[in-house]
Amino acid sequence: MIHLLLSLALSAAPQVTPPVAPPPTVSAPPVTAPVPAALTRVILTMAAGPIVIGVDTKAAPITAANFLKYVDGKKLDGVSFYRAVKVADGYGLVQFGTRNDPKRTLAPIRHEPTTQTGLSHTDGTISMAMASPGTATGDFFVTVGDLTSMDAKDGQPGFAAFGRVLEGMDVIRTILAAPTSPTLGEGAMKGQMLAPTIRIVTARRAP
Repeated sequence: MIHLLLSLALSAAPQVTPPVAPPPTVSAPPVTAPVPAALTRVILTMAAGPIVIGVDTKAAPITAANFLKYVDGKKLDGVSFYRAVKVADGYGLVQFGTRNDPKRTLAPIRHEPTTQTGLSHTDGTISMAMASPGTATGDFFVTVGDLTSMDAKDGQPGFAAFGRVLEGMDVIRTILAAPTSPTLGEGAMKGQMLAPTIRIVTARRAP
């Protein structure tokens, strides 16, 4: 079974001062920052609402192409978020994918470390689940909070980030907070398996 070996160094969240309401004025509508051209948008349709992922085909071409093969082949339709790793309040990751289903799972891909791609496991990053470099196939995870200890450094390969959540982090956080089974899972994964799992209806490139 695909698993993650986590060693996460987390810092305390900074204090946030509540904003002061401004006086009523007529202002222009907010401008939404455009998605960089290199990001290919993929929509995960969920019962709780859509999750829009920006896949970085420029920075991580091998890993991004792998994810898009699963999307274009409809191999992620009907799979589930099945794991939630709660590291600390507001920190952790949620995992989804094919779980080695032979009808869905493609061949392993070459590892693209963050030292090569320039990406980092900040809040909302999507990355590859793997047992070791070169074993990643069809399982993926999304980080909640900045988990940069999952980047490659100090001789460690880290994990292969390849994009980020553009919309739907509220859905991701709901999945992280969902109930887990105290008995399901093997080894380090025991107690991290969602019960019930949370189904992805479809995964499609955005029109």
